[in-house]
This record gives sequence, C-alpha cells and structure tokens, in this order.
Amino acid sequence: MAKSTSSDRPAPAPSAGAAPVFATRDPNTAAFWDERFRQGFTPWDQAGVPAAFASFAARTAARPVFVPGCGNAHEVGWLAQAGWTVRAIDFSADAVAAARAQLGPHAALVEQADFFAYRPPFAPGWIYERAFLCALPPARRPDYAARMAELLEPGGLLAGFFFFDETPKGPPFGIARPELEALLCPSFELVEDAAVDDSIPVFAGRERWMSWRRR
Repeated sequence: MAKSTSSDRPAPAPSAGAAPVFATRDPNTAAFWDERFRQGFTPWDQAGVPAAFASFAARTAARPVFVPGCGNAHEVGWLAQAGWTVRAIDFSADAVAAARAQLGPHAALVEQADFFAYRPPFAPGWIYERAFLCALPPARRPDYAARMAELLEPGGLLAGFFFFDETPKGPPFGIARPELEALLCPSFELVEDAAVDDSIPVFAGRERWMSWRRR
C-alpha cells in the first residue's frame, strides 16, 4: 500500500475538551464569563453536588446560605429542596440564565449582581465558596477577604472548596496556602480542613474542603 503524503492526510481533529477561541480575556468583566457560558465552556462545573458539600450540609444546622459566583447553581437547587434559605448571585447574565433554566421552581433564588456591591436579603450564616475565589484575579483577593468578613457575623461560616496552586495563569487562579491564611486569619479561624476525593479534572489534587468561622 502506498504511503500517504502530507497533502492527502486529513487535518487532525481538535483535541477533546479544547477551549474555544474567545474574544474577551479579562475575568474582571461580566463579558468574559458571558462568553464562556454562551459557548458552553464551563470546565469548573461539576454538573452536580460535590460529596463534601452534601456531607457538610448534613451535619450542619440549617442557616441562611449565600452563594456568590454560583454558575449553574446545582447546590442552590439542592439546598432549596432540602428546605434551606438560600440566595445566589453571579456576575454573568448568561450564567444566571443557565442557572435559572435548570433550577425550575427555584429560579428566582438566583440574581445577577456584583458580589462587592450586593447585599443579600438576609444575614448569611454560611457563605458557600465554590470556584469563586479562584475566578477572581489575584489583585482582588484582599477585597474578597474584606467583603466576606463584612457579610458574616461572628460565628458565621465561610465554607467550601479552596484551590491551591501557585501557577500564575488563570482562571482558575490558584492560591498558596500561606497566602490564604494571611488573607483570612485576621477575621476567621479555620475549623475544618479535609481532602477532596471527587474533584473534577481542573481542580483534581489541588483543592481542599475548608470551613472558616468568623471571629
């Protein structure tokens, strides 16, 4: 059989999961996230409820929950169905539309808003962290810590998944553990720190479930 030449070989197929080409590059803008949700590129989405989240909720007294940067908001629906008071926001209108489409009767629990200006309709007892800190450019980390401390009363919990990585590129923007501790320890104490065994590929081996209690 004759060998094929470079001119008659088919072009290689794009690799599975390859990122589309995007026009927006600044994650500080809603347009950045709108474009990714519009094109269905959400590799940070677990398409369900993580085991550590469900375990934490099962052993924690029900309290009002605020979810910033909720994306598709799978956990919001889970909490609402379990009878918890919950409110979620996302910077992206396309993310909010996607969340509302899958939440059905609980669609009104998700709003489009800027976390740094939004005031929840209740005093949160738990703020759920899921791929929100790592979505923010590192320069916004002090603002994140200050806003979390402002929103939570003493005894309130900042609990969820924290992504540890020191590669400067992102999102997701990983953080070094000493930097996270320096950010949060002035206002919070760490009360739970556990390995995660059902991470999705983008976070695998580099995230931990942590619960921080407001001092």
